[in-house]
Amino acid sequence: MRLNLKELRDFLDDKVVQYNTPNFLENDPIQIPHMYSDKEDIEISGFLAATISWGNRTSIVKSAKRMMSLLGNSPYDFIMNHKEQHLEKIVGFAHRTFNSTDFSVFIEALKYLYKEKNGLEGIFNEYKTKDSIQPAIHHLKKEFFTVPHPIRTHKHIPDPYQGSAAKRINMYLRWMVRKDNAGVDFGIWKSISPSILSCPLDIHSGSVARKLGLLKRNQNDAKAVQELDINLRKLDCEDPVKYDFALFGLGVYENL
Repeated sequence: MRLNLKELRDFLDDKVVQYNTPNFLENDPIQIPHMYSDKEDIEISGFLAATISWGNRTSIVKSAKRMMSLLGNSPYDFIMNHKEQHLEKIVGFAHRTFNSTDFSVFIEALKYLYKEKNGLEGIFNEYKTKDSIQPAIHHLKKEFFTVPHPIRTHKHIPDPYQGSAAKRINMYLRWMVRKDNAGVDFGIWKSISPSILSCPLDIHSGSVARKLGLLKRNQNDAKAVQELDINLRKLDCEDPVKYDFALFGLGVYENL
């Protein structure tokens, strides 16, 4: 499918309207932070849900709800006030390759970020640039792993500087930064502009983007994210990641 710029914008804008609705919450991990109303609970529950967001979406949601239950359904309070013995309850948790050891590290790392670095928003706000959030993802990983951790847990935080598309964190950033007025994305991080966000790039969005002429690079990696950034910002320089809904919907529901 090849459309001129206006045709492509009109087509994708219609798809955003179609898919950026509360119905999107039914099967998506973003329903997890929607369980909460306090900012810190939204941030932390969303970050943990996004971290394990690979594989079957039903399984992701089930595992994320179990994570919240293990945190007493008060993730911020648990992270900031837990004692060593409280971590015993998470032993045995696993979602694919994310296990209870990783979960324990994430709890301690998040506590460090909220005590010392002004929380998750603080890290991303400190290291963003005027046109990209990707450097902040790199610095998040560096700060995150200042706490004691096994090497195995490194793989659960991506690094664009190592070539990763950082799909799950880019998705999480869409949730936190973008305000859609449709009841899906939260827009609670006012310090960061949605104009610098990157589209979560995976097999579905990548395939659709290539069919629409938005992406030429074959690999779904950091360079492909940069290429897609450029082209989506031509369509909407203020809110480019709204097209994640269009690309996802076209790929998953319409098999484009």
